[in-house]
Amino acid sequence: MSELMSQSLFIRAANGEKTERPPVWLMRQAGRILPQYRALRQKFPDFKAFVKTPAAAAEATIQPVDELKVDAAIIFSDILVIPEAMGLDYEMIEAKGPRFPKTIQNQEDINILRSGTEAAANLEYVYQALRLTKQELNGRVPLIGFAGAPWTILAYMVEGGGSKTFSKARKMLYAEPLQAHALLQKITDTTIAYLKQQVAAGADLIQLFDSWAGELAPAHYQTFAIPYLQQICDALPEVPKTIFAKGAWFSLEALGQTSCQVIGLDWNTSPMFAREKMGGSKVLQGNLDPCTLYADAHTIRQETLKMIQDFDGKHIVNLGHGVYPDTPLDGVKAFVDTVRSYES
Repeated sequence: MSELMSQSLFIRAANGEKTERPPVWLMRQAGRILPQYRALRQKFPDFKAFVKTPAAAAEATIQPVDELKVDAAIIFSDILVIPEAMGLDYEMIEAKGPRFPKTIQNQEDINILRSGTEAAANLEYVYQALRLTKQELNGRVPLIGFAGAPWTILAYMVEGGGSKTFSKARKMLYAEPLQAHALLQKITDTTIAYLKQQVAAGADLIQLFDSWAGELAPAHYQTFAIPYLQQICDALPEVPKTIFAKGAWFSLEALGQTSCQVIGLDWNTSPMFAREKMGGSKVLQGNLDPCTLYADAHTIRQETLKMIQDFDGKHIVNLGHGVYPDTPLDGVKAFVDTVRSYES
């Protein structure tokens, strides 16, 4: 990491340093809230083609930096590039989400998957997008790389898409735990190789998205999620790491013992509760309810200020989930502007 980036507001805050104000960015900030994104998206009827076009991905990544003045960019990509790189293709169905025509059902399916550096080599388009973005940003803000957490990726690979229950994926943990561990290890090995390449291409911080963390029982999260998150964090000592495990309030103590620097909180988890479980060793990120941004500017400002005060330092401001596609742009700007003008 360059000296310029290490001195940025965002990276200093992620490393636990006291900053003049908390930095702010939004999960899914590169997306449909921006008219310029919608215009760019129209050139790519197929979402996967969009993701796999480095110049377009770089443009989408930079748009919110220009428009919203956020303190970090996050590379425009998708968590499901990992299973595809491993040999399990997926489709992105408009207005419905991802679907895997073939799913992982047995050990033989696991055995034939690529993993590690062999699989990560199929993701050159992401690395190229990172390099282009880094060049275009020219030091303005740090660049966040990311990946899905192993349990969440397993859930998609076994389930075949989103689910109300994730019963097929959770069934594997009970009925075939050795298969689950074998698949999780392959995903982890691939994710480590992938993220190392992201860092080499210019990522200044890495975030792991465990979107389906809250679907697991606490004991299963301890067994089938935490060890693999720990492996990934340990493998990337050169950059700060953030874990965002949505709904995993029950595992905050265990998450606090991993080697990441930042823990993301959803809007159902208070900073007071998180500090009680983890102590003060981690920087916290979050956790405004995304629906707050549908309110008027005064309400958004008041709720944002209250959130900042509740965290009382060591805080990266964000929502407790990705910004919703129909969120008014004025609401997003009111949120970001409130943080940028905050005086501690």
